[in-house]
Amino acid sequence: MLKLAQICPELILFSVTAAMNHFTIKDIENLCGIKAHTLRIWEQRYQFFKPNRKESQHRIYDSEDLKHLLRISFLYHHGFKISKIAGLSPLQIQEEVTNIQPQPCNYDIFVHQLVEASILFDEENFEKIINNLLLSIGVEKCILSVFYPFLQRIGLLWMTNHVIPAQEHFSSNIIRKKIISATDELKINKDENYNIVIFLPTGEVHEIPLLFVNYLLKKQGIRTTYFGNNVSNDTLKYYSQYKKISHFYSHLITHLDSAGTDDFIGKLCSNFPDKSIVISGPACGCIKQQPPNLLRLHSLEEVNEFIYSLHKPLETI
Repeated sequence: MLKLAQICPELILFSVTAAMNHFTIKDIENLCGIKAHTLRIWEQRYQFFKPNRKESQHRIYDSEDLKHLLRISFLYHHGFKISKIAGLSPLQIQEEVTNIQPQPCNYDIFVHQLVEASILFDEENFEKIINNLLLSIGVEKCILSVFYPFLQRIGLLWMTNHVIPAQEHFSSNIIRKKIISATDELKINKDENYNIVIFLPTGEVHEIPLLFVNYLLKKQGIRTTYFGNNVSNDTLKYYSQYKKISHFYSHLITHLDSAGTDDFIGKLCSNFPDKSIVISGPACGCIKQQPPNLLRLHSLEEVNEFIYSLHKPLETI
């Protein structure tokens, strides 16, 4: 049985300036994984990058600065001494990054490549990287080892539309398309033991984790009905009049306040007292009530255990 990381790793949130092509030193810290204090020291000691400054004298970085620092951080995290990196030209730095070959269980190079392609809106390269990964390591490992760290790295993780919104829509829509395509290739299951209605409530638009859960369920031969996002209780009630349902499954990210989450859970559990209500995502921690028909899944390991309990063990990744 799989031993997997949490379905929503610790969120990385950062602030950006009004212009999408400008980043603060805190943004750079979160994107590159290098402390702002270290960046300031490198700037003073090696002078191989010099950001512009606002009138307040706060550092401000543009997309070219970000690309350069992403490559520097990648080499640094792969054992290059900063003094050596400082002696390289931008072209030499890029060549060194290209020369590093991915090792087993180390997909950070692909995360780096996706971040850069996203910043540049390079759809052709973004698609090429993902397609090669899907062919070589499969859907599950691609999502867990590359997509999740990538979305976490750029501070997105389906949490907010206020951080580099254009890049968020650009990258997440491509990833969404790939998961849907992989799901469509699975065999249709005719088993009537389960019908799990998978949906996001009104106001929740971050669909990728839900798409992944739908993929995992279908791959294990469990029947699902996928409704997508912004689904009202009335829609669920109407569907339940015509089809047999075993579970309702939702993944909550946006609904992080306990009042809103509890209200949604309370209505869903009371409207369908004879159905199992399954909730995953970071908002699980905000649920204060525990109706008898509610199951909370706090991690991907628990999602995996839930799927295992329905049918059979997942194949080892």
